[in-house]
Amino acid sequence: MKILSGNKIDRKEWGALVKASAAATWFQTPMAYEFFASMPELFLPFVVAISKETPLSEAQHSINPSLQTLRGVCVGYVTVEKNAIKQYFTRRAIIVGGPALADDCTEAEVMELMSAVRKELKSEAIYVECRNFNDYSRWKDAFAAAGFEYIPHLNFHVDTSNAEVVEANLGKSRKRDIRTSLRDGATIIEKPTLEQVREYYAILEHRYKTRVKTPLFPFSFFEKLWQHKDGRFILVALNNEIIGGTVCVEQEGKCLYEWFACGRDGEWKTIFPSTLATYAGIRYAAEHDCPRFDMMGAGKPDEAYGVRDFKAKFGGKEVEHGRFICITKPILYQVGKFGVWLLKCIK
Repeated sequence: MKILSGNKIDRKEWGALVKASAAATWFQTPMAYEFFASMPELFLPFVVAISKETPLSEAQHSINPSLQTLRGVCVGYVTVEKNAIKQYFTRRAIIVGGPALADDCTEAEVMELMSAVRKELKSEAIYVECRNFNDYSRWKDAFAAAGFEYIPHLNFHVDTSNAEVVEANLGKSRKRDIRTSLRDGATIIEKPTLEQVREYYAILEHRYKTRVKTPLFPFSFFEKLWQHKDGRFILVALNNEIIGGTVCVEQEGKCLYEWFACGRDGEWKTIFPSTLATYAGIRYAAEHDCPRFDMMGAGKPDEAYGVRDFKAKFGGKEVEHGRFICITKPILYQVGKFGVWLLKCIK
């Protein structure tokens, strides 16, 4: 087995593995890695892979004695802060979606891959977190052996194999809210202008400052994603004013991932921007041959979470694929946890 990183990974094999793997997501593709790498002011991207040597036939042996076959790829990024002190206390490595693994990947291969990831990031991040969007239960022991603890975490997967399934699975209250929103003037914009994206960002930024209370990427991130061929901005407007929307990335033929969603909810009695935005994303997936809509997280199962209650009414299947976390600097990790808790307590 060989551990590879960066430019040593064959892009064609990498793409083929992601396409074939049941555990792969858009966030493990070469395009995602390049997207993160295009913003060095925000991300320090990394990619680590494991491969095995597969002998060729005797006829081919003289040309090439062996062929590297990828068994797993792990893409992620270390967060970057402009302030050096803040960077020291908050740097973390995020593996969105979890690594892309061959369906028959062995525990030994997974353990070796994740051990290499841990080694590479030990001095770069306070902790490494895999935010799983697929089922890694068969490899849980391998992650543990590599130093990654499993943390329960929920998510919703919505069946978007066709529009009829989407409508049949929607909750009654969601159907009513969608119907009245459209009836009373709300419209869906699938190809917004950059200025409309800027309007949406102002709503999202306000929500993060007042309710979510965790860092939000700057507008430059959203502009880059708007320009990206896989980025999908589906916004909601009323009287030519943006009042909500969803920001997604599309893994062609597989899944639409809802990265961000928000709206100016509560300002109208019969218009529900957030509901209409998420529904529009789900419909988009069904109409563009994406059989699944991934809501990218619904909180911890033992904690009340209003966002989970909201997401539960779109007819998705609740799954618990959890997260894997490896703490490389325990003291700084505890300091960071306290800081996040304190920030959320401040009104």
